[in-house]
This record gives sequence, structure tokens and C-alpha cells, in this order.
Amino acid sequence: MRRNRRVKIVATLGPASAAPEMVERLFIAGVDVFRINMSHSTHDGSKALYNTVRACAARHRHPIGILADLQGPKFRIGNFETGRVNLAAKSIFKFDRSETLGTNERVFLPHAQIFDAIEPGHMLVLDDGKLRMRVVEKSSVQIHAEVISGGILSSRKGISMPDTLLPISPLTDKDRTDLAHALKLGVDWVALSFVQRAEDIQEARSLIGNRAAILSKIEKPSAVADLENVIAASDAIMVARGDLGVEMPVERVPGIQKRITRLARAAGKPVIIATQMLESMISSPMPTRAEVSDVATAVFDGADAIMLSAESAVGQYPVEAIQMMDKIAREVEHDPVYEPMLYATQTEPQPTGADAIAAAASAIADTVRLGAIVCYTATGSTVLRVTRERPGIPVIGLTPIESTARRLSLVWGVQTILTGDPENSSHMVRKACRIAFEEGLVKSREGLVIIAGIPLGSPGATNMVRIAFVDDSGAPMTEEV
Repeated sequence: MRRNRRVKIVATLGPASAAPEMVERLFIAGVDVFRINMSHSTHDGSKALYNTVRACAARHRHPIGILADLQGPKFRIGNFETGRVNLAAKSIFKFDRSETLGTNERVFLPHAQIFDAIEPGHMLVLDDGKLRMRVVEKSSVQIHAEVISGGILSSRKGISMPDTLLPISPLTDKDRTDLAHALKLGVDWVALSFVQRAEDIQEARSLIGNRAAILSKIEKPSAVADLENVIAASDAIMVARGDLGVEMPVERVPGIQKRITRLARAAGKPVIIATQMLESMISSPMPTRAEVSDVATAVFDGADAIMLSAESAVGQYPVEAIQMMDKIAREVEHDPVYEPMLYATQTEPQPTGADAIAAAASAIADTVRLGAIVCYTATGSTVLRVTRERPGIPVIGLTPIESTARRLSLVWGVQTILTGDPENSSHMVRKACRIAFEEGLVKSREGLVIIAGIPLGSPGATNMVRIAFVDDSGAPMTEEV
């Protein structure tokens, strides 16, 4: 199934979208990758969702990606004697290691790591940002904090420390169990929550190996501070604006989103914009104008994918939300200012032969006015190098490896097709021309540029480039090196 847009759509599965017929409708409406949120999914439930998506892909003979999103560490306060308390601004509130029920003066905090790492001056954010406090004094068993923004604080509410680098792994015991389960199923992408630094990704990679690609969620100020190293260590990036907007001033999030998008594009790493994109469509069949503009901004910036969370997982209008996101994306990509804005961010080729060839292929296609770029790839790296240039013509990824095809479903502008290895360069050209012609991506007498990123029958025969023009039957009419 060919999508008439370049940006990809990720949709979260949940109670509103778990049924096979609903997954089918969402795919037809425009979903390229389905997200399974391990925070809310049992192993039996995630297995059922996985099998449903794979069955849908088989019926349509189209690669669909599956992203397993790990929960990560969650920090919560203890219980209050009265269930909740009202904290006034400028008052002093204490967190301690005593498991007794809390009062309006103190509460149990069952996380020794926080006491070890936090320092006076650091901020504490509770209940998704509704309350904020500043640490004025600390010891190994007690934290005194001044209430900056007061209000009602209930038992078991979440607490975060935006200024504090915690000496913990992003993988809890639950995450490790969930990860083993997801890898056994065969998911294509694993999303890591609570990434603080590049070293966190290396720990996950030692467990994952090459069984799935790693997507790092940027939701901590420390990850933003180490952004270039985090991007380099990851296979893809998610701008998790919900948690990021809790941990950092919300007015900074749009600028950070643009910076992450720009750096990820420059590195050739897919980037997803997520959280509250069409939030009102949880309960309304139409989005707000501001939400439409928000989705459009991500498309104008050249993000690889845009994501729905609660809208598709628990919302009343999951299909309509996907259809709306698809319509917004297609409208933006046909807007006269889309390409000037897209290319306002220049990405210099990295100093390697493969990157130079990929950049040259895009330049050749533009100069000769070709109709498509066709990439033969085993790992997907050739396609990533080409799409990093954001070419103005269709990109077709041809691969003999199903897992590669599914991973590329997240990547901007790529239509991926499973096919066997070409026998030699001539066979490569014939097959590329036929597929591009049959898919309607090139017309008779129109040309395409072909890049081989996999061996073509002889050792070392990689990254070959050909230009070919097709005849009325889709066969190569001429071929040039």
C-alpha cells in the first residue's frame, strides 16, 4: 500500500484500538508503525497485539513496524493519613525515609537514590508539574523543600527531579522482563524511557544486540544536555514532550523540539515528535486549530514521524485521529513553502564514501530530473543515508530482509518493498526499473537513480550507482554508470 506522504504516522494501541478489525482500519487510515506501551500492557496482551499487527501486515503484504515502549523508572511518594494534603506556597515540606503515613508537613519517599543525589537548590516536581518545590536542606534520610507552587498533593503521586542526575539505570527489573518478552516476540523498535546520558543506551544495547533498533526518548534535562552523544548512541530519537514539559519550563519545549529534530536529521537518525498532538480528539471528532498547527510544524521541520498516544489508545475517535493526521501531513507536503522550509536546514554529508555517494545520488536525481531513487539495502543504512538528504522525489527501499523492511517503516519518505537479492548489476537495474514502474513512481521515458548497498555477487561490490530510463513496459531503456 503506497502512502501519498513522506512523514510517517505512529499510533499507540490500547483498549480503543486492540481489536483486529480496528487495527486493520487504523492501518488503512494511514498508520505506518504501531506502538505497544509496556506501562499498560501485560505480556499476554502485548503478544495478542503483536500477532494482530503481524497478521494485518501479512494480509496487505506491506511491512508494518512495531515499537515496544518500556516504562522506565517511576518515582512516587508514599501515602498520606488523610489521603491528600493542601500545601501552601512558601511553606516547608519534608520528604523522609520513615514509612509512617504522611501529614501536611512530611511524607515517605521510598527511593534512597534521590537522597544520595539531590542537592540544595535542586527542584522537585510533583503530580505532573502541578506542584513545584526547591530543596533547601538535605541529609541521607531527609529532604527539606520550600513549596514554590502549592496545591493539593495526594498519596502515591509521582515525583521528578529535573536538576538531579540520578545514579540509576533506565532499565528497572520490570523493564528487563518486558524487554526479554518484546525481543522474544520480535518487535522492530524498543523505546527507552528515562534516558539521562549516552551510557544508558549502551547498557540497553548490550542486552538487545541487533535483535531490535533502539529509540531513545528525550524527556530529561540531562539528556538534552548530552544530546549529541545520546543521538550518536541511538538508532532513533523521540521528542517526548509530555515529560519534557514537566521537567523543563514549557516555554523551552518548542525550541528544544526544533533543536532535537535538526540534530537528529543531521546525524541521519529518525526522529519522532510525540505527545498531545491531537489531544482534543480523545473526546472530540475534530481537533483544535492549535493542534493542527502543531502537527503541521513537525511536518514542516522534516520530522520522520508524528505520533498519537491516548488519541488512538483510549480515545473515542481513533480512526478519525489517524485520518486527520494523514490529511494534515499531505496538505503540508503539498504546500508551496514546504520544500523551502524543509531545506532551510542543511545537512552536510558525513566524511565517508557511502555518505558522499548517497548525497551525490540525491544531487544527480535533482540535476537530471529523475523520478525516483531506488536503494538496495540489507541493514537499512543506505536508505538512511539517502533520506538524510530529504530528496524531493520518492525513495524506494528494496531489501531481502523482512526485519529491515519493518524498521524502515519509521523512516521519512521511504516506501519499502521485500525482494530477493539481485544477481548482478544488470539484474539490479532491471528489477529496480520494473518495481518503480509498477508502483507508479516513474513513468515511461522517465529515469531513476539506483544505489546498491548490498553485495552484488562479488566481494566488495557495494555502493554501486546506476542511472536508468524506462521504456513503455518498465524495462530499462538506457543505463549509465
